[in-house]
Amino acid sequence: MKTSPRISRRQWLATTTAWATGSALPPLAHAAPHDKPLRVILPLSAGSGADGAIRAIAPSVGKVLGQALVIENLPGAGGITGTAQLVRAPRDGSTIAIVSNNHVVNPSLYRNIPFDSINDITPITIIGTTPFVLVASPRLPVRNLQELMAYARANPGALNYGSSGNGTILHLGAAMFVQQAGLQIPHIPYRGMGQLMNDLLSGQVQLGVVAVAPAAPHVKTGALRALGVTGTRRSDTLPEVPTIAEQGLPDYVLNGWIAAIGPAGLADAERQRIYQGFVKGVAAPEATQALVAQGYDLQLTPPAQAAAFIREEKQRMEAVVKAANVKMD
Repeated sequence: MKTSPRISRRQWLATTTAWATGSALPPLAHAAPHDKPLRVILPLSAGSGADGAIRAIAPSVGKVLGQALVIENLPGAGGITGTAQLVRAPRDGSTIAIVSNNHVVNPSLYRNIPFDSINDITPITIIGTTPFVLVASPRLPVRNLQELMAYARANPGALNYGSSGNGTILHLGAAMFVQQAGLQIPHIPYRGMGQLMNDLLSGQVQLGVVAVAPAAPHVKTGALRALGVTGTRRSDTLPEVPTIAEQGLPDYVLNGWIAAIGPAGLADAERQRIYQGFVKGVAAPEATQALVAQGYDLQLTPPAQAAAFIREEKQRMEAVVKAANVKMD
């Protein structure tokens, strides 16, 4: 899988200083005057990771664009409901959406989706990526991935894993580990992260793949045990936790991501205007710090690279869903 090249935080901060002064990026070329707010559809619930991220950077992005960002949460059907609104929106740069992994997962999960996840959108930028972490209840007598796999094989039926719901990226992340490790561990789907985290902390469910940022405080207090990070490298938030790949599953890699997209047919001038707005807006120190605090590696890929990334992720997740044998109605 091709991934966006990662830069260090020091490199990012140095670059953003140049962007903020306008020395590394030409000024915004407004294709047309915008006297109305930019509608930002978020096909996820309020309080989700993507929701927190876009709300943190919206003021600075809006300041650069010269128009307020009005965020509209339209959850439902794993993000399909909100994205369907985006693909029907005007193609004049007045409406965009912020999507995440489920945008490329859904075509493999659902039989009927009222849009094409590739051809009915205009990718603008991949804003950031973030790894997940496989965590375990500290009641389990395991401290790393090898011990977990040995315990699972020696104690069939003793383990289960939870997720935030059938077909979610957290479900697929755990299912991918189980499949690649050659284990038989049943899945318990929850309705969202809140109850899953509560049951992980209480030991009602033994394993789960969760976002690094909310898991980190519990790992540091010992309330949860981190067994492996899902990305290609260790997390800056949990640097002592090795990746799953370096513990014997070299093909395992999974990152969360958020992207800005427009409807198909969005004029290139508008695409570039909005892209530059995100680049310069995220360069603001408060926006950069907010995303980093949430565990994101900042990407801000150009539109063409964002389009390639989304296509490749869709192909990769087709294989993951097939291996996990997950289907939705």
